[in-house]
Amino acid sequence: MKHPITYILAILAMFTIYTGNVAADTFEGRKKCSSCHKAQAKSWRETAHAKAMESLKPNTRKEEKVKAKLDPAKDYTKDKDCVGCHVDGFEQKGGYTIASPSKDLDAVGCESCHGPGRKYRGDHRKAGQAFEKSGKTTPRKVLADKGQDFHFVEACSACHLNYEGSPWKGAKAPYTPFTPEVDKKYTFDFDKMVKNTSAMHEHYKLDGTFAGEPKFKYHDEFQKDAPVAKEDKSKSKDDEDDEE
Repeated sequence: MKHPITYILAILAMFTIYTGNVAADTFEGRKKCSSCHKAQAKSWRETAHAKAMESLKPNTRKEEKVKAKLDPAKDYTKDKDCVGCHVDGFEQKGGYTIASPSKDLDAVGCESCHGPGRKYRGDHRKAGQAFEKSGKTTPRKVLADKGQDFHFVEACSACHLNYEGSPWKGAKAPYTPFTPEVDKKYTFDFDKMVKNTSAMHEHYKLDGTFAGEPKFKYHDEFQKDAPVAKEDKSKSKDDEDDEE
């Protein structure tokens, strides 16, 4: 080979690009989000999504499990057919795994709705810094192009409507046993549930860092009467958990 160094450098460049793309698509865990979005994180910790893994533990939600023909005494926290809808990024890059469970991923957290954050989080932080410094806004499209989800309906449907006979076209095995036939309370109406703060976190007033489309269809409605989050310089609960 006439130019071995050139060849080696080319291989290294390709490797860097490849590994960079792999890293960019991974889940990071809610600690990365809650370090800045403390008010949202605090509100989220009181929701059903934050306690999603608790319902898989033995002797919890007994009545519901019996109705769904599940064994209420069984530990479903290690059942691969169940865990996926109770954690962030199950068996995806950087996401939750049964073999190596992470406290930072063991619930339906930020990335389950907004998408795996490593690729867009840096742009999100830089945009915030630019806005704080000069008032410059950043197009939401910058984040959308790097994987942030601004619509959510598919992410929600993938669990709440994933049953046999579902009106959602993406339904596939393993199906959820908690269907409207088992109990009408499992009927899922996205437009209604996305406004339910017992399931979702509180929506606080945003500072206007981002502008333009794509924009969640209820963005303006939520922002119209959104409370202003109180400034909190203390450590987040997720930071404290990591120190234990």
